[in-house]
Amino acid sequence: MATFLYKIGRLSFRKRRYVVLLWVALLALAGVGAATARSAPADNFTVPGTEAQQAFDLLHQRFPGTNADGASARMVFQAPNGQKITAGPNKAAVEKVVTDLRDSPQKVTVADPYTAGAVSKDGTTAYASVSYTAKSTEITDATHTAIKNAAQDGRDAGLTVETGGTALQASPETGNSEVIGIGIAAVVLLITFSSLVAAGLPLLTAIMGVGVGIASITALATTLGLSSTSSTLASMIGLAVGIDYALFIVSRHRHELMEGRDGEDAAGRAVGTAGSAVVFAGLTVLIALAGLAVVNIPMLTKMGLAAAGTVAIAVLIALTLIPALLGFAGPKVLTRKVRKGRAKATDKPNMGTRWARLVVRRRVPFLVAAVVALGLAAIPMSRMELGLPDDGSQPVSTTQRKAYDMLSDGFGPGFNGPLTVVVDAAHSKQPESAAQQVKHTIAGFRDVKTVTGPAFNTAHDTATLTVVPASKPSSTQTEDLVHTIRGHAGDFSDSTGAKVLVTGTTAMNIDVSQRLNDALLPYLALVVGLAFLLLMVVFRSVLVPLKAALGFLLSVLAALGAVVAVFQWGWLSGLIGVQQTGPIMSMMPIFMVGVVFGLAMDYEVFLVTRMREAFVHGESPRQAVVTGFNHGARVVSAAAVIMISVFAGFIGSSESMIKMMGFGLAIAVAFDAFVVRMTIVPAVLALLGRAAWWLPGWLDRALPNVDVEGEQLRKNLAERPRLLASSEEDEADLEGARI
Repeated sequence: MATFLYKIGRLSFRKRRYVVLLWVALLALAGVGAATARSAPADNFTVPGTEAQQAFDLLHQRFPGTNADGASARMVFQAPNGQKITAGPNKAAVEKVVTDLRDSPQKVTVADPYTAGAVSKDGTTAYASVSYTAKSTEITDATHTAIKNAAQDGRDAGLTVETGGTALQASPETGNSEVIGIGIAAVVLLITFSSLVAAGLPLLTAIMGVGVGIASITALATTLGLSSTSSTLASMIGLAVGIDYALFIVSRHRHELMEGRDGEDAAGRAVGTAGSAVVFAGLTVLIALAGLAVVNIPMLTKMGLAAAGTVAIAVLIALTLIPALLGFAGPKVLTRKVRKGRAKATDKPNMGTRWARLVVRRRVPFLVAAVVALGLAAIPMSRMELGLPDDGSQPVSTTQRKAYDMLSDGFGPGFNGPLTVVVDAAHSKQPESAAQQVKHTIAGFRDVKTVTGPAFNTAHDTATLTVVPASKPSSTQTEDLVHTIRGHAGDFSDSTGAKVLVTGTTAMNIDVSQRLNDALLPYLALVVGLAFLLLMVVFRSVLVPLKAALGFLLSVLAALGAVVAVFQWGWLSGLIGVQQTGPIMSMMPIFMVGVVFGLAMDYEVFLVTRMREAFVHGESPRQAVVTGFNHGARVVSAAAVIMISVFAGFIGSSESMIKMMGFGLAIAVAFDAFVVRMTIVPAVLALLGRAAWWLPGWLDRALPNVDVEGEQLRKNLAERPRLLASSEEDEADLEGARI
């Protein structure tokens, strides 16, 4: 592989104008496609195979006239202290607001609270439900304005009026912190390279890669059903790995130039060696992201595949566009002192070398301290609560959260999380009797506050019951109630012939959490297993990949513990703008596991390949660790700081999941890069000695030799001068090559 990539690097260097034009054309083509494409669809959250989803699909089939996919709003009214919402002036004010809502655009129906029974028992609170023809992402500014104006009319009349529901959802905003993250990355690159040109190349190519990726996602959004969330997460990951991959190749190119090689040969060697590490690091990320498909949640699968596509583009750009731009930059990628020959050689060890020597010498204390520290950070994870976001997770200052609290106070804590019980009476001889029996049975269950009467469809073969729990939606009592109703489904079927299903937001949340818990171990087995085999091919070792996988588990558990401490417990939440604590997003753990695993393997490949290279060239195992740090620690540290900065930039997002993901990934990279890879890895390799690089003979013969260290490439360059042949010969070789 190193030889093939060497040819790609040299060819891209020579044909740099064509390579740059090709990528610019791809960006323009994707941009035109994005500009002419329809708006991205809303997040269509489905969980195939769960009872909640089966019930939801049945409702679509049996109640075709309903607008289940449309946005909804619920305007909540509260009378002044000491007054009733049913009093004459207050009732007139509410009815005036309801009239205004009926004149608003995109609406389907508006339910009057006085005729719909939507007034609290104490008479202080009422609500009006509004349904719309459009989805939440398609609600226009005119509709938003109409909702706000109607609410303000109620406030002007002396009422407390707040609004909740999906109709008020806005597109997530990342804020200025994303730009700040890129700015920090630029500063780190400038400090690392001491050259504006060298520092600018990784940023330029990363932005180019993200531009192509996001524009492609936008262009294909309607066709593939990709939502705006997919684009945000793809840009987060694509920007981070794009900078890192370019950083490693540019760094290796500078090293080859300082060894006295000409620009074309240096670019070829950089792509052949560092590029090999980029390919395998990218493959681990692709495996982790594409592996999210095993969870069988379409939204999660699409998010993973969209991010994987952006990572693949970042790899291709690193292998082709980077050497092309290096051709334009020439010697300007070096510092001014090096270009003018004023740089002095020194035998003084750098910080990476000094750190590696210290860890190797005190390997046991460092190993124990690092493992204990990560273990302590992981403790909060044992108390992690999973859930799906609703208006109750909004900041307390928002109108959505105020409406949520008013409904909870006026109608009970379970009112915001009602259960929808679907009675499929298609095979029942007495559908109405069956539905009434189900109602009376459920009404006698513990933690049930109210059960509405059955509402039948036109065919009179399906009915729905609304069950309001006595406890809040995220409580264990409500979860137990869902399991209790489902546990009696067999009894209902035997006695009435009707099939009973439970759905609704709360039931869907329970099913999602269960699905993710059940899928976590198979997902880990698949991703870690495939990556283990991949790393075994790269490092020609059994223990090094095993150590890499165990180190990843430590870092991801510690990162999840930090997420729980901040977003669920509220520790230091004010520093990152977490206004409302609550359960962790159900998809967060498994998605974070996938992303962090790929990124963790990046650092493993980039750092340990240098150690492997030194060991293959005859150094002792411990000295090879020090040599690997001498060459790679500075660049890996810079890459980690850059990735942390980019991820931390997304903490400024208004979307809770994006904010949580940005924080989780940033802290995970910090743990993995500086605790696991920089401390645990050298300590473990020093303890293992030569055993770290042991591989059974039969397995060594069975595994393909991909030559990540470039050893075969060096032999070819020394023994086969034809590798330095004309561009026509290289192009002919490239035509017939296979990766």
